[in-house]
Amino acid sequence: MSDFQIKVVAFGIARDIMGGKQLELVVQEGATVSIAMSLLKEKFPAFEQLTSLNLAINEEYVNGDYQIKSGDELVLIPPVSGG
Repeated sequence: MSDFQIKVVAFGIARDIMGGKQLELVVQEGATVSIAMSLLKEKFPAFEQLTSLNLAINEEYVNGDYQIKSGDELVLIPPVSGG
């Protein structure tokens, strides 16, 4: 199995946790969104504190078992509070 990089883009509190809007994450071929999130939680333990986080690949919402492909962009969208 080979590794490849994906771009992770974060908004709101997720961006604050990562310390920036985007980063490159190395994942193994066959990795799912859940695996990518586990890798992010290892790097940024504060992600464990978020009760919910919407995830999108290439601007489409996905669930945790979505298989990531090379060149994909994972977007982290925290809940939005309004008022």
